[in-house]
Amino acid sequence: MHLNTIQINAHMKINFFLFALLFNFLTTQAQSVYKQLSLQDVVDGVYFVKNIGEIRSLPDGEHYTMLNKEGTKILKYSYKTGQIVETLFDAANTRETSIEKIEGYLISPNTFRIIVWNEKEHIYRRSWKALCYDYDVRRNFLKPFNEDGDKIINPTFSPDGRMCSYIKDNNIWLKKFDFDTESIVTKDGAFGKIINGLSDWVYEEEFSITNLMAWSPDSKFLSFVKFDESSVKQFSFQKFDGSLYPSSLVFKYPKAGEDNALVSCLSYSVETKDIKTMKIPIDTDGYIPLIKYTAKNDQLAVMSLNRQQNIFSLYYVNPQSGLARLVLREENKSYIDSELLKHITFTDNSFVYLSEKDGFTHIYLYSAAGVLQRQVSKGTWDVTDFYGYNPATENFYFQSAEESPLRRSVYRIDAKGIKTRISEKTGTNTASFSSNLSYFINAYSNANTPQQITINDSRGKEIHSLEENLELNKKIKDAAFCKKEFFTITNQEGQELNAWMLKPNDFSISKKYPVLMTQYSGPNSQQVLDRFSLGFNEYMSDKGYIVVCVDGRGTGARGESFRKSTYQQLGIQESDDQIAAAKHLGSLPFVDKERISIWGWSYGGTITLMSLSRGNGVFSAGIAVAPVTDWKLYDSVYTERFMRSPKENFAGYKQASPINHVDNLQGRLLLVHGTADDNVHFQNSMYYADALVDAGKQFDMQIYSDKNHSLLGTKTRFHLFNRLEGFLK
Repeated sequence: MHLNTIQINAHMKINFFLFALLFNFLTTQAQSVYKQLSLQDVVDGVYFVKNIGEIRSLPDGEHYTMLNKEGTKILKYSYKTGQIVETLFDAANTRETSIEKIEGYLISPNTFRIIVWNEKEHIYRRSWKALCYDYDVRRNFLKPFNEDGDKIINPTFSPDGRMCSYIKDNNIWLKKFDFDTESIVTKDGAFGKIINGLSDWVYEEEFSITNLMAWSPDSKFLSFVKFDESSVKQFSFQKFDGSLYPSSLVFKYPKAGEDNALVSCLSYSVETKDIKTMKIPIDTDGYIPLIKYTAKNDQLAVMSLNRQQNIFSLYYVNPQSGLARLVLREENKSYIDSELLKHITFTDNSFVYLSEKDGFTHIYLYSAAGVLQRQVSKGTWDVTDFYGYNPATENFYFQSAEESPLRRSVYRIDAKGIKTRISEKTGTNTASFSSNLSYFINAYSNANTPQQITINDSRGKEIHSLEENLELNKKIKDAAFCKKEFFTITNQEGQELNAWMLKPNDFSISKKYPVLMTQYSGPNSQQVLDRFSLGFNEYMSDKGYIVVCVDGRGTGARGESFRKSTYQQLGIQESDDQIAAAKHLGSLPFVDKERISIWGWSYGGTITLMSLSRGNGVFSAGIAVAPVTDWKLYDSVYTERFMRSPKENFAGYKQASPINHVDNLQGRLLLVHGTADDNVHFQNSMYYADALVDAGKQFDMQIYSDKNHSLLGTKTRFHLFNRLEGFLK
């Protein structure tokens, strides 16, 4: 066939056009490969979201403070402008004592004194001790906080700012600034026996509290909770530390059904130095998870739960006489969510209380005497956080999941009961209000937008932007990873479960992909939220996996019956829902049903094991990091809240233990644990490994020496995720 000149030119143009298309395609692919997510970058924090540090509102409500990035200055900002108005502390310019930098600070209510600290040393997850210094703002004078220079715990200013209580060696001490004196308040503190004003391990972990001291408004009384943990059995594990002879960490840890610490509430008179035990009619093995004073000097609010945690009692106690009066009692057929107690807010003539008694978490207003005045919020949705109540304007500020369980917005309800959304953007919004509730700092993100932080007025109007994460936004646009797709999956009971999916960047409907399911699944938790994240799951999606997360029964923001449906049978419904989800995913045309794996950490590790054993081979592999393998091995407060005691629920404990299901385990398993895990003890994985051996089941195991529940450390995290990726491949 002969071509004329015009045909040849046209042919060359077409070839050139096709070549250009091919060149562009190859270039784009090369760029995509070049810009793929690097595991080292993920671990090193290249894609971490920028925050602005901890913000603390000053008493005037018009200003807030922050520690600068270098840790050398405490800066005072205006809410109205977002600008620095004053330097409250500068480590480089203090008189008397000089320190290079600080790690934290506490400002007195009158703002005349600041306690600063460094050399912070963690005790457990939340508790710490540090070297503290006393800074006189008016004199620019800094000196060591205590004479002996020992590290102290929980410095707590009196309301008048003239005194500060603190903990040392399980005893409470008192510093009076006017006289520059220190005195011991309690003398019976002893390791493993008596703790004053400081929570024990299980209170810290499960009630999220470390400080159990409270000052009366007039600064005349210091009330506190005492723990007698003499009868609590101790747990220990070796700490290797590269030593020839490893040491041991020994601490009191009450397991399910075992003895708890005995608690009591006492009050110390600053004037007479007398200590009186408060006459509170709580059960011998009951809990006091919180104490705080009302607006009145003679009313200490003591909040208690019975051991089963299904009866909550609020008492007003006179710190001088010790007499207690029951103000509010609530019973629940399963359990009271202790997190709600933290939101109790007292005013001169009323208090605010959050309850699930209508089937959803809502706000209730009571008179000071405990008489219900009205239910403030209503609807088939949950209040997920409470920010404050202004009695002058009768405005309530809170966060809720009204739009969707996947999202969070900030709302105001006024005196007429009119509810207004005051966060503008759709996704996940969290607020930090000023002390006078005139401003709030809003942190917002959605699945595809990194955190944006703004200052807003109480009506929601944005005043100033504090952080937009523009640099991270650019990196995300350049990197090769796909966006989350939200959808629902129906379980065997016909209930819709919320889920998200990440597809590989080069996804093609004509291909079949392996699936990695990720979940946590714990009671009232949520992983399926419209918020930003970029970590191991996104990395695995970028490596060719479809990554899916499903929130099954027991998870949050869907009402009380949904989140408490797993009561006394942990792990059963949760694993059923993961199995149902895996079966659904296996039916999709682009999924390789022979390569569906599941992984999780802590509670998620437990559900991984239960799913492998109860899934009848639907999962080809699973990774369980730091799992609870028998609920009798876990702590009393958490376990009994959801399972009751082993004596009360013997069959439930037996059914909920992955150890009792090892014979049915199918699929390859990687078991991961740190030997210094003070929370979910390494003992769990060792006992499970023994059961696997007895059942003739092969498995992989990865141990991290001297690492706790979080497996922290850049090298450790890189090794961990590299190990997980290698196992999955």
